[in-house]
Amino acid sequence: MIHRDSSKSPFYNSTETQFQRIANALIRSIIRVNHFNKSFVSANTPQAPVTSAQGEYLMSYSVGTPPLQVYGIIDTGSEITWLQCQPCQTCFKQISPIFDPSKSKTYETIGCTTDTCRSVLGSSCPSRTSNCKYTIRYGDGSYSQGDLSFETLTLASTNGSPVKIPRFEIGCGHRNYLYFKRGGCGIVGLARAPVSFVNQLGPSIGGKFSYCLVPILSPTSTSSKLNFGNAAVVSGRGTVSTPLYSRFGEPFYYLNLEAISVGSNRIEVGSSLPRAGGKGNIIIDSGTTLTFLPNDVYSKLESTVARVVKMQPAKDPSQMLSLCYKVYDRPYVPVITAHFTGADVILYDSNTFLKVADGVVCLAFLPSHRAIFGNLAQQNMLVGYDLQKNTVSFKLADCTKQ
Repeated sequence: MIHRDSSKSPFYNSTETQFQRIANALIRSIIRVNHFNKSFVSANTPQAPVTSAQGEYLMSYSVGTPPLQVYGIIDTGSEITWLQCQPCQTCFKQISPIFDPSKSKTYETIGCTTDTCRSVLGSSCPSRTSNCKYTIRYGDGSYSQGDLSFETLTLASTNGSPVKIPRFEIGCGHRNYLYFKRGGCGIVGLARAPVSFVNQLGPSIGGKFSYCLVPILSPTSTSSKLNFGNAAVVSGRGTVSTPLYSRFGEPFYYLNLEAISVGSNRIEVGSSLPRAGGKGNIIIDSGTTLTFLPNDVYSKLESTVARVVKMQPAKDPSQMLSLCYKVYDRPYVPVITAHFTGADVILYDSNTFLKVADGVVCLAFLPSHRAIFGNLAQQNMLVGYDLQKNTVSFKLADCTKQ
């Protein structure tokens, strides 16, 4: 997994300052909330390098025969995996070559009369004899339209030998737009859905995947791994696990947040968060930088932090975050604990405060209609999903060494 701002990323921009990157991540994070609000209605297991990308994380994989290396934003809130394809009717600029299916020996379009076509949300058929088309739109205005296809994907693995996945269902997009255009070649959909990346890897991975997200301000050369199958099991001392919930018709992963503590000050969530079937009430998401809470819960959190933290107040230059302080060294802030059902996840200053300018840090939470546990709060943790047991596990880790 590669951070977009990593020097290992093909999208690395050496002219941007770290604070410009932070500001872009905040804008993207706030816009992304619309995506969720709009959706109200073995020994050799696959592995992929992941890098951070302005608050998002890019996964490297190869597509086609011969294989072409591409980069997709890993997104636990998206169902379909898609990339830009030739011929491009409308495409955003990407540094790596755009995939040309006519040059691949294993590319195959999916017919309109197939069960595969009918099973994909957003699929359509102009006529019974045409190829299956797909359209996916995101709350920030991003979209992809094109042919639903079968293609061979190639991943790295735990033993170094490439793992080939034949007849992988992928969106070959001919009309595409990403709000942040340096966001890779497309999206890797890790959400709940028959066509999601996880489900398509099949029984061999047992519904398990895990990631370890390097901090947003890590040295630019650091990256980590997205693991599948047995290599994705998070266990051992310090591991905590919480049930995973779903809502009918939604692809998102829900956890149940019972309370938040600032030091010894506990804030009950109570009925502030609507629950999925009486249970899950907060989305865990790899594609959102900040953590979002309902207005009343956020208000209590902010006032509690303001009461406990004894540092000089400051302003966020981007005017997006409201509780900020001047710091001259590491900030003195209390540990914040997210109390999920059966799992207390401890969040340190790097998970809860963001350096937005020289000498200025801000609380990295905001109010929203939807509650989202973002990727800043998940950094430097092994986060493991088990879709058979319906659990998510957390374990503190140094992700720069994973």
